Amino acid sequence: MTSQRNISEFILLGLSYDQSIQIFCFVIFLLCYVALLAGNLLILISIRCSPLFHQPMYYFLIHLSLIDICYTSTVTPKLIGDLLVERKTISYDNCMLQVFTMHFFGGIEIFILTAMAFDRYAAICKPLHYVIIMNRTRCNLLVLAAWAGGAIHAFPLFSTAIGLPFCGPNEIDHYFCDIFPLLKVACTDTYITGVLVIAFSGMVALVTFIVLSVSYGIILFTLRNLSAEGRRKALSTCWSHITVVILFFGPVIFIYLRSPTTFPEDKIFALFYTIIAPMFNPLIYTLRNSEMKKAMRKVWCPSVFSKEA
Repeated sequence: MTSQRNISEFILLGLSYDQSIQIFCFVIFLLCYVALLAGNLLILISIRCSPLFHQPMYYFLIHLSLIDICYTSTVTPKLIGDLLVERKTISYDNCMLQVFTMHFFGGIEIFILTAMAFDRYAAICKPLHYVIIMNRTRCNLLVLAAWAGGAIHAFPLFSTAIGLPFCGPNEIDHYFCDIFPLLKVACTDTYITGVLVIAFSGMVALVTFIVLSVSYGIILFTLRNLSAEGRRKALSTCWSHITVVILFFGPVIFIYLRSPTTFPEDKIFALFYTIIAPMFNPLIYTLRNSEMKKAMRKVWCPSVFSKEA
């Protein structure tokens, strides 16, 4: 612990050294963050104040929106603020906290997406038993399991990070604290540690992605037995879920399922799962969802909705 405390803060090198690019990124990411907060809060409030809250798919969507807000808020406000300053620093304690919260909320998001895939599987492949399978007690247990899974995923990585000795240099070539950039500046041989991180973090993402891919493959195969209208409605929902899964898991697998090192491109890929995917989730889930759009009009424009009705 003494060697760890030889460094009280880390210097984040950020996305770019060019001041004009940093100002441009500040404007873009500020707009993205505001859109992300507004979109996810809109979904959260609209579902909570409508009968959709009692449907399992939208119950999980509320939790996904909440986690998206928490997940991106562990990184994005710091990134936006750092784009306006020349020297970007983060204290040792805040860095370790960022490692934990990133993987905690990221892990919850992975398991919430898995629960949503299970819900779609039950709805399309077991329609007669759907109400029994996806009762509210089971939905609550799935959400609780997602939070527990996030904690189980985050604590070993946090323990790994907090156990690393840091004695210089203290420059992290990233815009937030993550396990691989920290391994790069640790003053010890981190090869075995890196392999363990890949085995634990990368494999969790890969296995989950494979499970989700197989489940959606089964769902799409089952759709051939539905009517044209039923197939259209189910496809609309499933493609939304599949798009979210690809946007989130693609970059995560690229970064965490390879040799324990860092590349400049990692910062670009990290933007996808820290900002871009959470920002697009509200749009993806509402653009082609007539029930969601109807609920939003009913909650936010009741007079207009009553005239349409």
